[in-house]
Order: sequence, then C-alpha cells, then structure tokens
Amino acid sequence: MAAARLFGACRAWAWRPRELPILPSPGRLLVRGFTKKTGTKGKGARGAAVGEALKDPEVCTDPQRLTTHAMGVSIFKESPDVALKPDAEYPEWLFQMNLGPPKTLEELDPESREYWRLLRKQNIWRHNRLNRNQKFL
Repeated sequence: MAAARLFGACRAWAWRPRELPILPSPGRLLVRGFTKKTGTKGKGARGAAVGEALKDPEVCTDPQRLTTHAMGVSIFKESPDVALKPDAEYPEWLFQMNLGPPKTLEELDPESREYWRLLRKQNIWRHNRLNRNQKFL
C-alpha cells in the first residue's frame, strides 16, 4: 500500500485500471470496535424487570361477547376486539376447511393433487429415515 502512495501505482480491477484507495495517515489503523453495552442490568431474559411477574391474559367469560366478537385476535394492545360478521360475508371455502386431523393417503382420491403431494412427502420422509444411519463417504 505504501508503494501506491510513493509511486502512484495502479491496479487493474474489473476491466479498467483504477487507483488504489488512499488510506488514512500512516500512524492510524482502522479498527472495528463493538457497540457499547446497554444498561440491561437487573433485567430478565425478555427485558422484564426482575420484581415484575408475568401475568396471564384476561379471559372473557361473557357468553354474549364470545358469540359476537373474536377475542384475542387483534395484534394491538389497545385496539378493541374484532366483531364477527354474518356467515354470508365470509368466503365459501372458509367453511369447507378441514379442521380435524389430516387425512391419510387411503382417504384421499388418487386423482387429486393432495394425494400426490402427500405421497411425495411420505416418500421423502421414508428416504430420509433410511439414509439417516448411512455414513458419509
């Protein structure tokens, strides 16, 4: 690097020669430092104060409110609960969703896309189980 200053040397980078970057004064070194430690003394793992105990969310027991509002769905602390709409305003596929356990391969139609996806997934799982104990060559 000193030669670049003394002799004006250039180095070819990419397709045309460019000058080498000029470093700071010879006595200074570029050192990357770490950030300052924040004042988290006395705080727990999640940032809560040590004396402050975590409390469970409030549970609504009002049956009228439970049937008309979706409780605990809003991501904001201060926003009101979301009111439920009539069933006609929701899309039809929402009521056709499978909420139970996933269907087995025998329950699915072999002509459907879900059948072939599940078959592929099970073959990958089987292949991974068989190759788990093989040594890497």
